[in-house]
Amino acid sequence: MQKIAAIFDGLRFSESTLHYSILIAKQQNAHLTGVFPQDITYNSFNLYQLLKAGTDQATLAQLEADDSEKRENAAGAFEAACQKAGIAYSVHRHRNISLQEALEQSIYADLLIVDARETFVHDVTKPPTRFIRDLLTDVQCPVLIVPTQVLVPPVFSDIDRVVLLYDGEPSSVYAIKMYSYLLPSLQALPTTVLSVNREGNYLENKGLVKDFIKRHFPNAGYEVMEGVPEEEIVSYMFGQTAGAIAVLGAYRRSTVSRWFRESMADVLMQTLSFPLFIAHNK
Repeated sequence: MQKIAAIFDGLRFSESTLHYSILIAKQQNAHLTGVFPQDITYNSFNLYQLLKAGTDQATLAQLEADDSEKRENAAGAFEAACQKAGIAYSVHRHRNISLQEALEQSIYADLLIVDARETFVHDVTKPPTRFIRDLLTDVQCPVLIVPTQVLVPPVFSDIDRVVLLYDGEPSSVYAIKMYSYLLPSLQALPTTVLSVNREGNYLENKGLVKDFIKRHFPNAGYEVMEGVPEEEIVSYMFGQTAGAIAVLGAYRRSTVSRWFRESMADVLMQTLSFPLFIAHNK
């Protein structure tokens, strides 16, 4: 892998995004680009409420200046961490709508890394946020969704176990392919192929998938079970150690289809605190 793009909200700097992006950049000897969108539609304060309350222009100007300082400090923290880690890096501070900037960066990156709770709006919402949903729908490269770190000081676990989610669909195989291509240093980790079927305890296209997995993850084990995937997969992942990562295809269905059935990625983001490697073929 050559280039990683890490998406940062300079007003709510994500320690998780910083940690995982530097970790993977070092492991893969990749160039890391810190993307700090300078979105003119987004502030740390509620502009509508302030204007409604009759806040004067001088106060608004000071609030905007404070936000600019926060963004600069965040970019500075990213640069300092990259220099300390000894990795190649660059910083992008384009004045663009946050989602548009992230999608444009994804065209020219091998991997995008972003916090599951990223919103780029004043209000805080639970994952999956609107920003993450829209990003995953149109992103042009695989994405590593990382969990928000809530402890102070932050405590992180290195990735030490991999769960490959396989449902017999091309999107799940594609995600496993992209994971193996982009993160070869993680292929030697303990790896499990997890498959859950609503009707029957069997592995879809057993011969083909086992031959494929053997070429990329020769020591992988298998967990095959019957049940509701959204329930069984979440239950299985809850039993994993803190250093686990899940690999899955997602957001292949149409927008209308997703109104009626959540993506597995949505379910996992809502319930788990593991990194998710997501890739989907168009």
